Amino acid sequence: MSRPPVLECAGLTKSFGTRLAVDGVGFRIAEGEVYGLLGPNGAGKTTTMKMVCGLLEPDKGSISIAGQQAIGNLEVKGLIGYVPQEVALYPDLTAYENLAFLARLYKLGRRTVAARVEEALELTELSDRRNDRLDSFSGGMKRRMNIAAGLLNHPKLLVLDEPTVGVDPQSRHAILERVQAFGREGLAVVYTTHYMEEAERVCDRVGIIDHGRLIAEGTRRELVAQLGEQDRIELNASGDLERLAEACRAVDGVSSAATAENSVHLVATEGRHLLPAILEAADAADISITSVDVVEPDLEAVFLNLTGTALRE
Repeated sequence: MSRPPVLECAGLTKSFGTRLAVDGVGFRIAEGEVYGLLGPNGAGKTTTMKMVCGLLEPDKGSISIAGQQAIGNLEVKGLIGYVPQEVALYPDLTAYENLAFLARLYKLGRRTVAARVEEALELTELSDRRNDRLDSFSGGMKRRMNIAAGLLNHPKLLVLDEPTVGVDPQSRHAILERVQAFGREGLAVVYTTHYMEEAERVCDRVGIIDHGRLIAEGTRRELVAQLGEQDRIELNASGDLERLAEACRAVDGVSSAATAENSVHLVATEGRHLLPAILEAADAADISITSVDVVEPDLEAVFLNLTGTALRE
């Protein structure tokens, strides 16, 4: 990690009675990075995030935020924007009233409160509903309001705990687009989810957590590489398919090539990067390629390999 970490935690451990909920979890997140904590319900994601946010004190471990020791440090909480799974707002207040009340808890001046509220509403695309009561909002809009509340203090670290649970596809798309924008704008984001497609879409790096332990961490490509799995490439072509397969086998990085009806199936390392060389080989063999499809291993394959079970809801 070339950039200094906004969040750095190590050895986080938390038990509830005899149940060990989090067991030695540690990771780092840099400015402008979206870090996904991926795991099934009950894996320890929410407990870990509550410790990061100071809502639970770890039994063991350390937490540093923006270079400051966080455990027992109330001032550090002002650097965090926490968006919990539940909608933590008042249904009988308007969007503006909800956010203004929460902003005043940060002891901001009246003008600053007004500016922060308008900014948060704009960032979550809710400005046109500023004067509507929250109980008139759809589930997706309430989730976006939850995110708006987490932005009021201009946090260094934004913690999003399952922010799309129970929302419609359109609202989910809007939330994911906004999360990606937060990273581009330089905000450090922790994004917990049990939806693998969300982690693949928005996260720069992913930590896989199960039974309270962080069992793997890295970019999507790094995690897939741990499996030793390769990409599959399907070439649809007209001409001598056996000659095409033979030409592709000569390309460095192609492990195998087999013919099928109107196509050649390849197994290769870094398949997308090999496409120019594969197409050149096809052209040299005087074969016309009509379409190309590259199928890369995904996080589901990684999770199944590491845990031996499907991602539990």
